[in-house]
Amino acid sequence: MARRAVEQELSRERILEAARHLFITKGYRAISMRSIGQHLGYSHGSLYYHFKEKAELFYAIVVEDFNHVATLLNQVMHTPLEPGMTRVEQLIMEFIRFGIDHPYQYEIMFMIRDEELLAYCRAEQGRCFELFASIVRCHMKEEGYVSEDWQSIPLTLFLSAHGFISYYIQDKVSFEDVRQAALTHVKVLSRSL
Repeated sequence: MARRAVEQELSRERILEAARHLFITKGYRAISMRSIGQHLGYSHGSLYYHFKEKAELFYAIVVEDFNHVATLLNQVMHTPLEPGMTRVEQLIMEFIRFGIDHPYQYEIMFMIRDEELLAYCRAEQGRCFELFASIVRCHMKEEGYVSEDWQSIPLTLFLSAHGFISYYIQDKVSFEDVRQAALTHVKVLSRSL
């Protein structure tokens, strides 16, 4: 098959999705560009058209996933409030929805333990948390919370949402399966504010 035809068939998105799945299920170190190519039914050489090395591929996955979460969190600021929900409650629910419905992405983004790979994730994790925290702080200012709480509350809410996701992600359930539990969790968090 001509190189151009292979490049058109083997999209960057297909490579990212396959690599994401393999990195989570088999581990980053156990996966090579060759094994990703085999999984997709292509030679590993066709992957190099899109990515120079495995680390570049991994970083592309991390950046893509965090950009997706940033888009979702920003959308919360511009969507109408659901009845009986505050902006912060909707923000936490959307974060939980992403984590539960995208377990492979979430695990790479927030649950990977490999020290070398954490270097790729830390800056993006910080950027994600800062966006989450800025939305929470904006709500807190509007609601008249004292500034001493502006640092601790966003972190507490973020960690609590992460704990919820971490607990349910192991069960491979959909967000709809745990929606009521998530809503109860979020309402309990809000009452503690």
